[in-house]
Amino acid sequence: MATYAVRPAVRCSLNFLLKGSAPCVRKTCLLSSSCAAKGYSSCRTFRSSASCCYSDSATADVHGSGDAVGHFDRQVQSGSLITDVQQRHVIQKLAHLQHTLKTYSNRIYLNPPTKKSKDASSPKKSCITTAEREEPIPPPPPPPPKGFYIYGDVGTGKTMLMDLFYSHVENSRKKRVHFNGFMLDIHKRIHRRKQSLPKRRLGKMFTYDPISPVAMEISSETCLLCFDEFQVTDIADAMILKQLFETMFKSGVVVVATSNRPPDDLYKNGLQRDTFLPFIDVLKEYCHTICLDSGIDYRRLDKPKAGKLYYLAGEPGAEAFLDALFEELTLRQKSVPGPRVLTVLGRDVTLEKTCGSIADCTFDELCSRPLGASDYLEMARLFDTVFIRHVPMLTLTLKDQARRFTTLIDNFYDNKVRVVLLAAAPLDRLFVHTGGEDERDRQLLDDLGLGEEAADRLTLFTAEEEIFAFQRTISRLREMQTESYWMEGDRSYRRRHMST
Repeated sequence: MATYAVRPAVRCSLNFLLKGSAPCVRKTCLLSSSCAAKGYSSCRTFRSSASCCYSDSATADVHGSGDAVGHFDRQVQSGSLITDVQQRHVIQKLAHLQHTLKTYSNRIYLNPPTKKSKDASSPKKSCITTAEREEPIPPPPPPPPKGFYIYGDVGTGKTMLMDLFYSHVENSRKKRVHFNGFMLDIHKRIHRRKQSLPKRRLGKMFTYDPISPVAMEISSETCLLCFDEFQVTDIADAMILKQLFETMFKSGVVVVATSNRPPDDLYKNGLQRDTFLPFIDVLKEYCHTICLDSGIDYRRLDKPKAGKLYYLAGEPGAEAFLDALFEELTLRQKSVPGPRVLTVLGRDVTLEKTCGSIADCTFDELCSRPLGASDYLEMARLFDTVFIRHVPMLTLTLKDQARRFTTLIDNFYDNKVRVVLLAAAPLDRLFVHTGGEDERDRQLLDDLGLGEEAADRLTLFTAEEEIFAFQRTISRLREMQTESYWMEGDRSYRRRHMST
């Protein structure tokens, strides 16, 4: 077997990855039943983020009532969190909103008061004038609470603070979701509404705008939405965001979001950005903007490693280690290795080598095919460990693949999927800003009627968004190699202990 070809040092690392109930596993956070809420498959409750230097004990005792600031301070005192003045400032602001939301409901905004007319047909009131028939309009409800848009560099603690806030909000009508997953659900809802329309008759034209009804549908389900990684890279998303969010905001939905981008830089240099700019004004009107950027990427600070999970293609024994680890992990599965077909939005996606909750894939399988967030979310639902082999050095010529790889890691990270990688370059040199325009870019420029000057500005051609987003990918991959992440991602252990 391949196991016996692995060097002793590597075997020691493998033994750690395979060991059963390591002490730190007991710190794994429990999943809330709210994560089963319909429409948000990437929903999760508070967990320890790599945004801070701390062990997973920071996730304990988060489902009870209490103040988020008090919980934050206890983690600092215990040494699970490092003292960070900016982080405490942000959690103080979020704690005020937490207390407001305890008794908050947006139903009054869903059914605003209207004029009521007196019954003019009554014999006793036959002489009432038209003006007298109408009762005074009730005063409008007070404005809903303002949410927060928290932005800053990678690894500064944005997600951790939002999750800490979310876990302490005592309001059942709340949802926490990755922004990619949210927009995927929005497009599904829009599609369903369009499909339910009666067929048009020949020569009969009518228009139907499903965005506002979908926004009202979301508003009737929740009054707090927490978004991780708010970003806009897709023109289809950019064109609907203003109407979608303006309707939700006016319906009393409170939004708390994290992002690496300040509001004014969202969809920067995107196609038809002028039509997107009004959304930024709406966002600023309904959300306080906070910058959280202490200049520290806490994911870079030393944490216990989960053995060796990132191998270089030219490293002796690298392939053998991946083979041995896959073989050992599959011994715990109640199935045999083989291909698996995933059905996503009516499409079949085949993975050639899987076994139970383990998938052994190549980079081309995952990122060179036309896959997207919906495919990766389905993988995250089915697999807790994914091997990714033969990751190339990602140049600007491979920006499509780089986009998919970023989306893949975002969704895996958000769902605690464990990854083992075999790559062509070290992590900090995996994405290089070389290469550039290819034949498809030139063809698209011609199709859009754009010249070279426009291409120099648009992120579609400059890959500026990919460069920016890949910083987050590298930071997340670092955390995904830590002992705490690996053990927290053990779903079989989590299921056993949730049932006890």
